[in-house]
Order: sequence, then C-alpha cells, then structure tokens
Amino acid sequence: MEKYFDINEAGYSVRCKLYCSDARAVKKAVIFGHGFGGHMDNKACEKFAHKLISKHKEFCVIAFNWPCHGDDARKNLLLSECDAYLTYVLEYTRKQFDTNEIYAYATSFGGFLFLKYIAEHGNPFRRIALRCPAITIYDSMIHRIMTQDDYDKILKGKPVLVGFDRKIKISKSFLEELAAADITNNDYIEYADDMLIIHGTKDEIIPFEVSAEFADKNVIELIPMQNGDHRFTDPKIMDLAIHHIITFIENA
Repeated sequence: MEKYFDINEAGYSVRCKLYCSDARAVKKAVIFGHGFGGHMDNKACEKFAHKLISKHKEFCVIAFNWPCHGDDARKNLLLSECDAYLTYVLEYTRKQFDTNEIYAYATSFGGFLFLKYIAEHGNPFRRIALRCPAITIYDSMIHRIMTQDDYDKILKGKPVLVGFDRKIKISKSFLEELAAADITNNDYIEYADDMLIIHGTKDEIIPFEVSAEFADKNVIELIPMQNGDHRFTDPKIMDLAIHHIITFIENA
C-alpha cells in the first residue's frame, strides 16, 4: 500500500508518503530523507520500501519532502525548518504506530540533515543507514552543485535557483547557515555501532574520501560501492546498496 498524507503542525504542512503492507500490522518504521533538490517520490526509496515490506510486514517506510522540495509550499530554505520537519515526522510516526522502533535511511543532503539532527537532539533512531551522505555539504554546494555564476550572484546578495528535480532558491544566508553547521566537528562515536555508511567510489558530488575520513574518525562501518556515482545510477549498484541496508536493519 502507498498513501500520501500531510502532517499539519505549527503552520507547516509536511507532505509525506507511506509504504506498508497493512497499517494495522506496523510495529517498526523507517524514515527516509531524500537529497537536495529531490522529493518524497524518490525511486530509490520506492524500491527499498517495496523490498523491505515484502519481507517484513511489521515495517512501514515514511518518506517526506524537505522544505522547498517536491510540492512543499515553503519558498525559502532554512535549516531550522528542515529540523522542524524531521521532528514532526518522528512525532507522527511514534504516535500513529505506537512505536519507538524507528530506523533512518537518508541520502546526500538528507544524510547531512539527519546527522545534524542527531548531534543537536540525540539519536532517536534504532539504526541509521546513510547513502552518500553530504557530510561536507557547504563545500559541495559551492564547488559542485552550483555554478561559478550562481556563487558570484550569491556573494552580491542575489538569491539563485539551484537543484535537480526541483530548483531550490538559495540565498547567501542559507550558505552561511551551511558553513556554520559543519558536522565534521561533531563526535558520533557514541552512535557508531548503530550507523552504516554506503558510498560510491566515483561519487562526483561528495567525494568518497570524505565519507572514508568521517567513518574512520567516528569508527562507523563504511561499505565502498565500487564505481558508484552519487545517485547510484547503475541499477546493480543500487540493488546491492539496498541489500546491505536491509540486512543492517534486520540485524538490529
């Protein structure tokens, strides 16, 4: 079953998508965080969700749009609102399914936001799987995602549209937020046993070496995906990544 729904809290409307076999049977949940410029109808999430719930009827998967992403109504991207959205999704999941067995699967920008959330609020997840997490999102934003012309305009105080599936308005203040939220300065060793990072060795957005250094520093298990790009466009690489993530969740 797939179902769209909204979480309406404090003037926000978080657009969500639920995957499950039978909502009445759900005892565990995976919250999925998509990447920058993406949306909740993420094909990688869909493939993961279908494989997981076909094996485990007690699981559901909840995907949602970050602010300004997909059909979200926000106009200005703020890290504080990303934090609020994840909080509302967590609260909804706990209440709706009466469970604290909540897992995380996030990719790219979503991985950065989940790691930021954990550093600021503690870890609400039983296990956390990160695919090509944007650990150095500020560096990648200014050097790999936006053009030099975009960056020059931002330095002059002009917002620019940047992104992939949907163009996101980026301002100088948002870049300053990203620079200040440097998660490489955080210590995740306390949560390392419940974390997994999967990263492509040919990632063109977030270099593989970034995750390797981060994983080594925090003693987190890292699985290199040989010749994998940032989006894992090779279906065989994506399938293998999903296999690793489901196995990681099963062994909690």
